[in-house]
Amino acid sequence: MKIQYFEDTDTLYIIFSKNSPIETRDLDENTLIDLDENGQLCSMTIEQAKERVGIPEIEYKTIKLKSPSNHLNH
Repeated sequence: MKIQYFEDTDTLYIIFSKNSPIETRDLDENTLIDLDENGQLCSMTIEQAKERVGIPEIEYKTIKLKSPSNHLNH
């Protein structure tokens, strides 16, 4: 995943895959999604990002899956 913020237009662009988009859909007047040939999400564009997403307060956190050996069977 790659996230780009264009300060001059207050636009956040999130790339989810390297697949080429063939269709763009409007989710609302400020949000666009790009889909590949299989209908899978490739990217998303969010206009007015500072107000809507909280730029620059974006956090990234990886949540690790607990191993099955950590669970007790009752």
